[in-house]
Amino acid sequence: MELAIASPGTGRSQAANAGEYLTFRLGSEEYGIDILKVQEIRSYEAPTRIANAPEFIKGVVNLRGVIVPIVDLRVKLACASSEINDFTVVIVLNVKNRVVGAVVDSVSDVLELNKDQIRPAPEMNHSMVDTQFITGIATLSERMLILMDIEGLMSSSDMGLISSVS
Repeated sequence: MELAIASPGTGRSQAANAGEYLTFRLGSEEYGIDILKVQEIRSYEAPTRIANAPEFIKGVVNLRGVIVPIVDLRVKLACASSEINDFTVVIVLNVKNRVVGAVVDSVSDVLELNKDQIRPAPEMNHSMVDTQFITGIATLSERMLILMDIEGLMSSSDMGLISSVS
C-alpha cells in the first residue's frame, strides 16, 4: 500500500492551528499531525538495523535512493505494545528538509479541523508527563484526537536525527 500526498506549503507555529490533519493510531490512542509534513504512507517493511541505535530507531530503508531512518513512535512514546501486523504502516515525513519514517499502528483518515474543535494541550507536571510535543486536543463527537508537533518531536535532540544547525 502506498499513498502519495502532496506537501506544498510552509510550517506552522507550535500551537495547533485549524487545517488538515492525518490521523493515526498508537495503541488505543488517536493522534493527528499536520498533513503538510506528510510525504507518503507506506506499508511496513523491515528496515536494516543500525548497531547501537536507540531502541526506538528501528533502522533505515532505501526509499527510491534516499536512506530513510525509521522511528517506531510506539516505542518512543512508550505505548503498551509495538507488534507488527497487517495494519502497521510507515508515515514518511519531510521534517526540516530531511525524510524520516514513523511507524504507527494504523492510519485512520485526513480530517479538516477548525478552531472550535481544537483545545489547548492540558497543563501537566513536565517531570511526570512529557507533553512538550502535544499542541492541542481536538474533539470530534465521540473521538478525541491528540494533536502532535511531529516536526518538533522528530527534530528533538534526544532523537539525534536532525542537527539543530539546519
